[in-house]
Amino acid sequence: MTMMSARNPRTGEADYEFAVSSRAEIAAEAARLRAAQPAWEALGPEGRAKVLLRFADAVEAAAPQLAEALAIDTGRHAVAWIEVDGLSRSLRRWAERGPALIAGLDRDAKPSASPGFEIRADYTAYPLFGAIAPWNFPVILTHIDAMPAMMAGCAALVKPSEVTPRFVKPMLEVLAQVPELPLAYVMGGADVGQALIEEADYICFTGSTETGKKVAEAAARQLIPANLELGGKDPMIITANADPQWAARIALRSSIVATGQACQSIERIFVAREIAEPFLAALAEAAKAVEITFPDPKQGHIGPFIFPDQAGKVQEQIDGAVASGARVLAGGKVEELGGGNYLRPTVLADVTPDMAVMREETFGPVLPVTIFDDLEAAIALANDTTYGLSAAVLAGSLEEASEIGARLDAGAISLQDGALTSMVSDATNHSRKASGLGPSRMGDEGLLRFLRRRAMIIQTGDALPIDAYREGQSG
Repeated sequence: MTMMSARNPRTGEADYEFAVSSRAEIAAEAARLRAAQPAWEALGPEGRAKVLLRFADAVEAAAPQLAEALAIDTGRHAVAWIEVDGLSRSLRRWAERGPALIAGLDRDAKPSASPGFEIRADYTAYPLFGAIAPWNFPVILTHIDAMPAMMAGCAALVKPSEVTPRFVKPMLEVLAQVPELPLAYVMGGADVGQALIEEADYICFTGSTETGKKVAEAAARQLIPANLELGGKDPMIITANADPQWAARIALRSSIVATGQACQSIERIFVAREIAEPFLAALAEAAKAVEITFPDPKQGHIGPFIFPDQAGKVQEQIDGAVASGARVLAGGKVEELGGGNYLRPTVLADVTPDMAVMREETFGPVLPVTIFDDLEAAIALANDTTYGLSAAVLAGSLEEASEIGARLDAGAISLQDGALTSMVSDATNHSRKASGLGPSRMGDEGLLRFLRRRAMIIQTGDALPIDAYREGQSG
């Protein structure tokens, strides 16, 4: 049996071990789920919803155990509880919304464009859904696609991140209380993810763009759909008509929640020169007031980096920007405290578009600020990125923000706020450029993507005789 270890982000110690799923174990789990899937789909939407609600009840009952394991995995206390609560709420939302969505699908027979025929739509679920989850929000993102997939009728086989695996043990105890739920986990690294892709009929991946491309290639070899939720470099445009103190509060929160380790975090800020000075002053002051959660994980705002390599990458971006002329107005240095890596909110001024901190995904609590004189130039800079996940606009009015937001090349735009995709679960959108591939996981489309449409072609007249296909006949 092969074992892997996981690092505690607060102590820096590899203090947890788990067994890696072998290729044979993955194949056996996939076969078991495939065998169970027809009965699961046959329950119908209402029957599946009842099971999901029981799953939600079991998650809520085990919330202390799940949150405790998750807090160790991520080094975050408050966010761990928010995640667990978010899982149960999402389960209830899909259980309540799913049956109506499925019932509302068009199944009526309609005349075909070809005379003598009618077409009726039929819908079936992909038998085995697979997901490869990231480490930044382990509980939510391990299940975010599996929940609607199961509501649609799929069985679900999921690989949680090997960086944050501790929550799986208490979750298995939760699943034991809902034995008819076709959900299972496989554990390990990239090779386990590859094996999962080879077993699945549909794969979802959340993570970096670089890894997402590898997942897409592997899925293409299997000729299965791949849904990819990838990286971002989200811009925020702040116009001259916005209140600078208000904008500073929103920009800070949108950038540093969960230590900035969220895909939808604001990572580039463009502010009009007319309000730049009071905005930067308010932003730096607010950033300096933010506390790290050390030594008490229950006190403060910002926890440690979950993945130590990320701390090094973020520090490199900051140092590179400073070496090229950027000024640090707050923060700036990763601190090693008790074995964990912490970074206080870092505000950078005088950044330029060529700096890595403005071009590469940061995934940390860093706020690089660019001052603009021309709104057209600011929009062009905001769109000058390989990413297109989300963006934000703060303006003097909703009308002004909407006009600018309509010109930003991203899948979801927060107006008069920032990073709203982490708060709004039904905002259907499609990521752009290197930020993703496939239908949105938000809104109704989050479920409907897992249903395949089948055409039932009905002969309404006389069947064509064999002579209709005689060779040599003219049209």
